[in-house]
Amino acid sequence: MIYRTELHCHTQGVSVCAECPPEEGARLYIEAGYRTVVVTDHMNRWTFRDLPAEMPWESRVEHFLSGWRRFREAAGERLAVLLGMELRFDENENDYLVYGITPEFLLSHPQMMEMTPASFSELARKSGLLFYQAHPFRNGMTVVDPALLDGIETHNGHPRHDSRNEIAAAWAKKFGLLEIGGSDFHEPEACGCGGILTPAPILTGNQLMEALRGGPELIR
Repeated sequence: MIYRTELHCHTQGVSVCAECPPEEGARLYIEAGYRTVVVTDHMNRWTFRDLPAEMPWESRVEHFLSGWRRFREAAGERLAVLLGMELRFDENENDYLVYGITPEFLLSHPQMMEMTPASFSELARKSGLLFYQAHPFRNGMTVVDPALLDGIETHNGHPRHDSRNEIAAAWAKKFGLLEIGGSDFHEPEACGCGGILTPAPILTGNQLMEALRGGPELIR
């Protein structure tokens, strides 16, 4: 049996560009036959734009986690719902998918958006995280030093963007980078447009990290 895992999923209420509530997202992914979804809401300045300026970091983290928690509650036992993030540093508009994070990691690093790919890469490796550049050849993106990354997203299924997936795949092969794929789910029509296939279900964070390090087959 083959199991489907979504690696790039946003929720309305946290990611300001998302148009699908977590409860609806859970229903759609169950109906689409996925076993696991990694919620990767945006961790950037826009995420917190409507919150009071004086709100402490701990409360901001709770806001960020709310989409993941609602998705997980709606899914129940029918879908494993794991935590990730799409991180943007203040320096430019690049986005990075990060796997292996926990609420405790987020609480401990309120300065993460002020970091750079180089400094976060060092932190990620010390913390046992995996650090990928999302849609690196989409308009507005800047390619970074491949040595700073574990991999890149070589299939982005967002229906309203040209992510130049074929260039990303060639880049990954040239530099020996791990490849991932995801739907970049923001609205219902994007459900099921990407992810990975594995021979065993991914039910825990450790299983996710093992599967990603193994170079899984992508849904294209």
